[in-house]
Amino acid sequence: MIDLADLKNRMAKASKAFQNELVNIRAGRANPNMLNKIQVEYYGAPTPLNQLASIQVPEARILLITPYDKSSLKSIEQAIFASDLGLTPQNDGNVIRLMIPILTEDGRKDLVKQVKAEAEKAKVASRNIRRDFMNDLKKDKDLSEDQRHKAEEDVQKVADSEIKDIDQIADNKEKELMEI
Repeated sequence: MIDLADLKNRMAKASKAFQNELVNIRAGRANPNMLNKIQVEYYGAPTPLNQLASIQVPEARILLITPYDKSSLKSIEQAIFASDLGLTPQNDGNVIRLMIPILTEDGRKDLVKQVKAEAEKAKVASRNIRRDFMNDLKKDKDLSEDQRHKAEEDVQKVADSEIKDIDQIADNKEKELMEI
């Protein structure tokens, strides 16, 4: 018999990974989570930026990075330059400011395409999980035909619900991106 809780848990992980990817898609607003993937070379070891500095949003389009150790300021600046954010850090000797540029209409449309691509990846991941569970059902010789059919319906309902949630999350992000 299948474990629906395990199915829901695995699909929720795919959805959560999708939401984490959406955080990295900037919508013209400052969001400290944009910097989550930045690793800073600190005393020879790659260290997440959020462990080396406090990150604040003093204004809607500005991130303020205040390092706990002032000697790491240059390393943080270099890591931001090397990242794929496309932002230029402004170092005043104490803090780093990141100005988030206003998005153009074309830029917004490109980001919407990126959101749709990420949503499709998440849906493919959910479908792959569904396929694995369906294959497990077909291999299970202890199930009667009726039990197998009922279990397949349950798996499909969970998958449909998860894909609907992914679509809703993507729609919300698209609306956020397109508002000025």
